[in-house]
Amino acid sequence: MTTGTDRVSLATPKLRAEVKADGAELTSLRDAEGRELLWQAGEAWPRHSPVLFPIVGRVKDDTFRLGDARFPMGQHGFARDSRFTLVEQDATGCRFLLTDSEATRAIYPFAFRFEVAYALHGATLGVTYAVTNAGEGTLPFSVGAHPAFRWPLPGGAGKLAHRIEFEQEEAGPFFRLNDRGLIDQTPHPLPTHGRILGLREDLFRPSAMILLNPASRRLRYAAAGAPGLEIAWQGFGQLGLWMKPGADFLCIEPWAGHADIDGYDVDVWSKPGMEMLNAGETRRFTWRVSITE
Repeated sequence: MTTGTDRVSLATPKLRAEVKADGAELTSLRDAEGRELLWQAGEAWPRHSPVLFPIVGRVKDDTFRLGDARFPMGQHGFARDSRFTLVEQDATGCRFLLTDSEATRAIYPFAFRFEVAYALHGATLGVTYAVTNAGEGTLPFSVGAHPAFRWPLPGGAGKLAHRIEFEQEEAGPFFRLNDRGLIDQTPHPLPTHGRILGLREDLFRPSAMILLNPASRRLRYAAAGAPGLEIAWQGFGQLGLWMKPGADFLCIEPWAGHADIDGYDVDVWSKPGMEMLNAGETRRFTWRVSITE
């Protein structure tokens, strides 16, 4: 077992990645020409690609409810601000581990093992989240990815030339967050043309775009006619798209879970989108990003 490492560098001839132990967060993704594909934690948003666990989004009043018990829980949970242990590493892959502690049990009273693994294969980075219930009862949780890719991508095309091409036609609707960070129940028509969503900043001016039941399990993000990125996922049932108007990034976020829906006054056992894991079981969630020609 290797411990105490702050950052890990991975490389193939076509792709290079860096991951830090704090949050097990991907911090850099460069192509064969050395061009950075990931947002570099600028003033508009101080993160690169945080890992979301044990919740995704925000819970009502920032309070995690278990029956009559109440626990403080900030947006997206505590994993992104936790120090992981590096347990495995080679030239093209690494695996990080977070386990429950006195500090986590004070706000999330469950025993768990949460592993985050990265693996490079040619021009593809694969990421696996493995959640294990290390306790005796049911483990409720959500988990999600939050990678911020450069927008525009390197290559010269402007922002308005970029688009998302979904794997399948997406009928929508999508949903927004309200000023308390909860999902507003008002549906919005998804402004796609066939499988294409043209990208412009005003799409994100109110808040993120949230697809609670997308048909697709992959998409391509690129400027028309130019190399781009294919993002694919398994095990995640929801998808978030987000950016801060004026900033040069686009977050493409596969989720297993989502923020509380405004008007649903329920505890975690009845919360829509929560995963439930029996004692001793492990559940895996994967996403990958590939450079496409």
